[in-house]
Amino acid sequence: MEVNCMQRDFTHKKRIVVKVGSSTISYENGKLNYHRIEHLVRELADLQNQGKEMILVSSGATNAGLAPLHLDHRPRTIREKQAVAAVGQGVLMHTYEMMFREYGQIVGQVLLTRMDSQDRSKFMNSRNTLLTMLEMGIIPIINENDVVAVDEYKIGDNDTLSAMVSGLVDADLLILLSDIDGLYTANPKTHPDATIIPVVHTIDKHIYEIAGDAGSSMGTGGMHTKIQAASIATAADVDMVIASGSEDGIISRIVGGEAVGTLFKAKDTPLHSKKRWLVSGSKARGSLVVDKGCRDAIIDHGSSLLPVGITAVEGIFQEGDIVNVQYDGIIIAKGIANYSSININAIKGVQSSDIPSVLGHDGIYEEVIHRDNLVAMY
Repeated sequence: MEVNCMQRDFTHKKRIVVKVGSSTISYENGKLNYHRIEHLVRELADLQNQGKEMILVSSGATNAGLAPLHLDHRPRTIREKQAVAAVGQGVLMHTYEMMFREYGQIVGQVLLTRMDSQDRSKFMNSRNTLLTMLEMGIIPIINENDVVAVDEYKIGDNDTLSAMVSGLVDADLLILLSDIDGLYTANPKTHPDATIIPVVHTIDKHIYEIAGDAGSSMGTGGMHTKIQAASIATAADVDMVIASGSEDGIISRIVGGEAVGTLFKAKDTPLHSKKRWLVSGSKARGSLVVDKGCRDAIIDHGSSLLPVGITAVEGIFQEGDIVNVQYDGIIIAKGIANYSSININAIKGVQSSDIPSVLGHDGIYEEVIHRDNLVAMY
């Protein structure tokens, strides 16, 4: 991480994803903050008129369902949450559609689950639909499909969803707006002298440690999920900014280059479609823990993952499944495994030349993950 100048060159950013959290568009009592929503809509519409391609990822469906159902608290069970979200999503979309129409903009609702991106063909279909909407001048309004999502295919928070969407559509910039106005050097609630970190170039263990578990009672994500989102977005070559959603004009100020919040710099390594899918859509079935030598080979040299550098295998998965690669507790890469978890356990720590003697006829690959099927997240 490093301090940068007070201006950022975002003039070339055309395709922009903006994520708003529940706390940004709701009052503390859970009811929608129409004043805040109106300001949000006006900014997005104005940027759209300037020739930008705007995409909105909006939380708040559950909160929007509280008032119509005369509830004074967020639902507690999954079934209750899904029922309230079913009501609230309609209320929220009607609110957005009505307000955007006042500014001459057409919006379209898109509800996604992990299932829509886990399979590469579904990932490409979702991508093509969103790109067609942008070509037609439609502003997509995206949320997770809370009504049908089950644990296996649940994304879980809209920070992650917005990062996935950014990679899905080849966005130039992702802006996360919430009640957190940036990444601080320490928790500002307990350290009054903490300051905002203007720019983060590398998301390492230290960044996760200072992120902590900060969050609000209104949403499902805290600073930790925002760092995870930044890891996904920057690996997909998308700059990401975390800023406060309570400041009027904040989106235009960010797009205009003002150094507010925290900027997470993209890796500037354009990805082909398979690796973009690995970063933005796929869910890992397990993890491979590696040593420092293996970590350096992957991150610094773009090497394949060889068995000699693997120290542990987590989870049960099959050949062809997607797995995380971890070092020092941090996900540094994702890739498609050439072997099952059982076979990798058998060959971890051995030289590639010894794989056939351990696995017999099953040992046909020298690499556990070939570099063409491996993408760095660090």
